[in-house]
Amino acid sequence: MQVLVRLFFRFLDILLGLLLAAMALMVFVNVVMRYTMNSGIAVSDELARFAFVWLTFIGAVVGYHHRLHIGMETVVSQFKRRGRLVLMGLSDLLILGCAIVLTVGTWKQLPINASMSAPVTGLSMAWVYGIGLFTGAGIIVITLERLFRLVTGRMTEAEIRAFGGEMDPHDHTAEERMK
Repeated sequence: MQVLVRLFFRFLDILLGLLLAAMALMVFVNVVMRYTMNSGIAVSDELARFAFVWLTFIGAVVGYHHRLHIGMETVVSQFKRRGRLVLMGLSDLLILGCAIVLTVGTWKQLPINASMSAPVTGLSMAWVYGIGLFTGAGIIVITLERLFRLVTGRMTEAEIRAFGGEMDPHDHTAEERMK
């Protein structure tokens, strides 16, 4: 199972790189064309915006998986192990609630977005805004797995220390245990 998770997130890392490269290339080509030929490719502007939305939402899942999201480590570091576990649980419950709101809201909004088309490409706007389903569902799955490990006592000491901001940046073994 761990191998599949690593492959999945490796795939997402590659996808993010491709989206970023495509976005940069489309914008660069359009800028060059506007300054040299006084024209541009309208489709590339729109597709670059769509790529940016996907990049942001997929990146949110990847960042959350790697625990790169914003935390209140200054507050958490004041607590001992038990307090950190409680705060970790509360944090995960809040995140779970927000992810559920995102997923349900996206699901309810999807028919409206599907009925609208992008002005240049004519693509259904569901392709743009539907990425919220992936993001919400991804964060829900990650959070449920973390809550399960927290409740069953399988949270590693490295994860608890990292939650309080105490991870040594050179301690790669702690990072590996967190994955």
